[in-house]
Amino acid sequence: MSITLTTIGLDADDTLWQNEQFFALTHDRFADLLRDHSDKDHLISRLLEAERRNLPHYGFGIKGFTLSMIETAIEVTDGKAPACVIAKILNAGRDMLSHPIELLPDVEDTLEALKHNFKLILITKGDLLDQERKLAQSGLRDHFDAIEIVSHKTPQAYSEIFKRLGTGADQGLMAGNSMASDVVPMITAGGWGVYIPHDLTWAVEHAHPPENNERYTEIASIGSLPEHLRELSQI
Repeated sequence: MSITLTTIGLDADDTLWQNEQFFALTHDRFADLLRDHSDKDHLISRLLEAERRNLPHYGFGIKGFTLSMIETAIEVTDGKAPACVIAKILNAGRDMLSHPIELLPDVEDTLEALKHNFKLILITKGDLLDQERKLAQSGLRDHFDAIEIVSHKTPQAYSEIFKRLGTGADQGLMAGNSMASDVVPMITAGGWGVYIPHDLTWAVEHAHPPENNERYTEIASIGSLPEHLRELSQI
């Protein structure tokens, strides 16, 4: 089988830079604020339920997360959450929107190695302003031929992006830390998917891997991506 790959898509949050760790820290702050009303495990479970429920309305990102925290606080206090608690939740959300960017290991070297042989597209989802802020602060913009900030990563979205910016999904590969958003829908679109695990991954992004699928691979880190692409080209 001859494989031709022309275009590589890369996720941003927790693939290029740290992100979920700031949600984990905010979970701790949130649990401390409501410790008199709920234990942490129960509270975070209720919060996840609210996030799942609200995704069709608020989409992905910190703003929707903050609204879900407020909703959960109201629920666990039976509608009696004091204004000072709501204010502190809003402050926590604002703090998340200004967190510093910390690149993951080997990111810059990997992008430098790939951009000479492939068209590179950053494909990320979430709040437009926040994703643009993180990209600007990362210093990675010039490594990419195109930037796509989408509401949802679906097979249809990948098919359209790789057709418009590349040579079709069948000659494209998407790499990221989310099985549900980066890998499975790209393979469904007819492309290749590479899973790069991260220690912290939001529960919503979990999915069963497409095992026994020749278009699916898991690698240990983004630094292994150039070698993996060289191996694919030799199949």
